[in-house]
Amino acid sequence: MFSTIHDQFEARCEEHGEKLLFERRDQPDITFAEARDNVHRYVSVLSELGVRPGDRVAVQVEKSAEAVLLYLACLRAGAVFLPLNTAYTAPEVDYFLNDAEPRLFVCDPGQTAHLQRASASLSVETLGPKGEGTLPDRAAKATPSAEAAGRTAEDPAAILYTSGTTGRSKGAVLTHGNLASNAEALNDIWRFTGEDRLIHALPIFHAHGLFVACNMALTSGA
Repeated sequence: MFSTIHDQFEARCEEHGEKLLFERRDQPDITFAEARDNVHRYVSVLSELGVRPGDRVAVQVEKSAEAVLLYLACLRAGAVFLPLNTAYTAPEVDYFLNDAEPRLFVCDPGQTAHLQRASASLSVETLGPKGEGTLPDRAAKATPSAEAAGRTAEDPAAILYTSGTTGRSKGAVLTHGNLASNAEALNDIWRFTGEDRLIHALPIFHAHGLFVACNMALTSGA
């Protein structure tokens, strides 16, 4: 039976909910159980903002535990996660938003110009590196959602834009099957288990930083 990255994360939460998932220097640590509760709250917020299965959620934020939890919430809700490089300029962001047509754009609280992008078809929320912003504020007041969109291996899970070295960047679609099989293979080959610790140094708009490192830790229970 096929299990998405989120399904496997939920299974690890059931197995050892009180185990630490995120150990942070200047902020409170987060257990697997606390992470799951927050993921379910973000799912409720996504629903409130009109995000439905198949909708794109574009995210241009600094790395944080909350940003990873938003990624998991998108997978649970059946949305398509679209991480954007934090160095992209406003014209570059214009291109990606026009091309991908997301339902929700999440940006850094300091990028106030992005708030003007909000329209009837695009919600704009903020999320900062210390878990501040309108999106986590909404999540703190939300009731955790017990609903999860059923996803198959063929359903899209994320979009990564190519570097655009020979033309405009193109959105490469990654399915739930792509992400799950990659994590399974690497956990097996690199012998990554729940007894391991990951020092995360890469950005999470990067394929390795999110779809390799984070997915391996989330699915193995590290």
